[in-house]
Amino acid sequence: MAKVELKQPIVNEIKSMVEGATTVVLVDYRGLNVDQDTRLRKSLREAGCEYKVYKNTLMKRAFEGTDCAQLDELLDGPSAIAISKDDATAPIRILNNMAKEAPVLEFKGAVVEGNFYDADGVKALASIPSREELISKLLGSLQSPITNLARVIKQIAEKNGEASAEA
Repeated sequence: MAKVELKQPIVNEIKSMVEGATTVVLVDYRGLNVDQDTRLRKSLREAGCEYKVYKNTLMKRAFEGTDCAQLDELLDGPSAIAISKDDATAPIRILNNMAKEAPVLEFKGAVVEGNFYDADGVKALASIPSREELISKLLGSLQSPITNLARVIKQIAEKNGEASAEA
């Protein structure tokens, strides 16, 4: 069996993961110890993200014809790929948290919703709160005026009650 035939299923696997992905992040993982790598993989898995290490040539082949082709020039040296189909910032936040603990983990770049980001751009995206955090902040800010209005109405009702009790 030719080498190409053996590699094609891996290329197809990568292609199926990146197609329809919201976010694809490339990192240089050299220097992570086993414990850090295990915790990183667990955190990404819990967030519904894929994280794998593939040969650069196989990733380049799989990226052909997709938005991820923008990452081709970054496929140099050891590369790991983190993919999310749902939460655009989840893999970036998780990788960034690990990079704080293990500075050897370095962003190479990412494609988020079709747009290419270099390492600095990815770090900027890491500061964006998760969808759930944004929703809870929105609900909190909506709830605050309603609570204040209810408090004012209650105070007016109590004041009117005192006024009618005095009469």
